Amino acid sequence: MRQLHASTYIAKPVDADGNAPYTPLENAVWHELIKRQRPIVENRACAEYLRGLELLQLPTDRIPQCPEVSFKLKKETGWVLEPVPALIPFEQFFSLLANRRFPAATFIRRREEMDYLKEPDIFHEVFGHCPMLTNDACAEFTQRYGELAMHASSEDQVMLARLYWFTIEFGLIKTPEGIRAYGGGILSSLGETKYCVESDIPSRKPFDVIDILRTPYRIDIMQPVYFVIDDFDVLFELTKMDLIGLIQKARRMGMHEPAY
Repeated sequence: MRQLHASTYIAKPVDADGNAPYTPLENAVWHELIKRQRPIVENRACAEYLRGLELLQLPTDRIPQCPEVSFKLKKETGWVLEPVPALIPFEQFFSLLANRRFPAATFIRRREEMDYLKEPDIFHEVFGHCPMLTNDACAEFTQRYGELAMHASSEDQVMLARLYWFTIEFGLIKTPEGIRAYGGGILSSLGETKYCVESDIPSRKPFDVIDILRTPYRIDIMQPVYFVIDDFDVLFELTKMDLIGLIQKARRMGMHEPAY
């Protein structure tokens, strides 16, 4: 979920074919990121994410270009990647999602920010999010979310951001093997991938829409609270709910005290 703040990064311009001119140094950063993160997600990500990762067959020696990722995504669920600047307005973000176009900023983090940066870079978008966009439930929910948020008031968009945060960015799921991650914010993070399923510090709460809408979050810390779905049918069901009505109910009930 994009946050509005000043960025120190500038996205690469793309050519007529949608390809960006990454440097050898930038490709080397991608190589280091994917080589260290691939084994980390192996026993901590859900099977649907790992299946998506296999379907995408991301290169390890260079940053994948948006058109090549789009070609594989489109065959699975009709999604494509849209090259964008480092930061885009919320309205543009929602509009892209509503049209099954996932925004991907065409820059990669610097070496001094290998473990964390505020901006969603190409590694976060492609390695973190794209595998789950091969999943029908996540693909459908993400599009429906964009459609709803695009027409919501700015106040309701703030509330809807919480729903996106605790699902698509930082969602957990029950599996026969235990709790596993499916959120892109988790699975592109070296530290949080381990922390979210293994640490005794955070609270892992049963998935409840009203509870989520009442829960504040911060982007610059390990999450103190996660919400756990039983299966991906939960996301399908979300697309059928009156989310604006639920937002109004959550607002009447009041917000939870921050857990950070």
